[in-house]
Amino acid sequence: MTQVTVEDLFKANQSKLQLELIAGKEGLKNFIRKPRIQKSSLALAGYTAHIDPSKIQFLGETEISYLLSLTPEGREQRLNQFSESMIPCFFVTKGLGVPEELVRVCDHKKIPVLRSPLFSSHCVKRITSYLEEALAHRITRSGVLVDVYGVGIMILGKSGIGKSECALDLIDRGHRLVADDTVMIKKKDMETLVGNCHDMTSHHMEIRGLGVINIKDLYGVSSIQQEKEIDLVVELVEWKASESFDRLGLEERSFEIMDVMKPFLRMPVTPGRNMALIMEVAARNYLLKSSGHFSARLFEKKLIQEIQSRHEETDD
Repeated sequence: MTQVTVEDLFKANQSKLQLELIAGKEGLKNFIRKPRIQKSSLALAGYTAHIDPSKIQFLGETEISYLLSLTPEGREQRLNQFSESMIPCFFVTKGLGVPEELVRVCDHKKIPVLRSPLFSSHCVKRITSYLEEALAHRITRSGVLVDVYGVGIMILGKSGIGKSECALDLIDRGHRLVADDTVMIKKKDMETLVGNCHDMTSHHMEIRGLGVINIKDLYGVSSIQQEKEIDLVVELVEWKASESFDRLGLEERSFEIMDVMKPFLRMPVTPGRNMALIMEVAARNYLLKSSGHFSARLFEKKLIQEIQSRHEETDD
């Protein structure tokens, strides 16, 4: 399971959110496992049944005001009861004063208390965005990722089939390289997959017979891209006369990556076949389909109408 420590969160956002650590320093290694925050109002009022120990607990003006309305003994009792859930940390917004009972309980239970002078809405937006990125499910897959006309195409195929050569031809045509050989993929939400490259191999490609080349140095900064959403998956396969391939384009296939289905094409490779040009057409066709224009289906519809028309003329 992907997880982030409170210390990771603190260091990554300390400058932008002007964070300070108020209490619970020994709990900085506590894990945050979910990107959403949880407001602590009901729990502070005594209803702790739905406290999520994997989420940050936010204390805004309402929560702090409620705590200050209690007696010191009442505050400590409620906070002790709350902290039994082993939450990762408290986050106080608007630079509000922190009751000494909260400091004492959190130091004892090793629960960090972070404070920002900024408004809750700004803090929630920033923290949620950071955690969604940091906690995104990630895998690594062999392949090449390129940006063609704004379409993220992930090229698959066995070693030596020509994935990198195809990508190099696309780059020479003005398109962008994201990753070669190994693509690091993260799942941002239920439908979005974003691919990037490992820092060590960033901007580089391996071309058999030529070696490792630096695309950024050869073609300029406009030829590379740090990350790109994966829109289309294309597998390069060896041409076999005995194997049938989709010739009309009516068949819509999908490729599953981390439970996300993406449009999928199988492209036969033969000597002399311009795969880069075909990739460009695949990208253009994807854009047409996304706008509601399905060329193959329109062709099929016209063909059926023509057949029906001729059949009616024969009957007459």
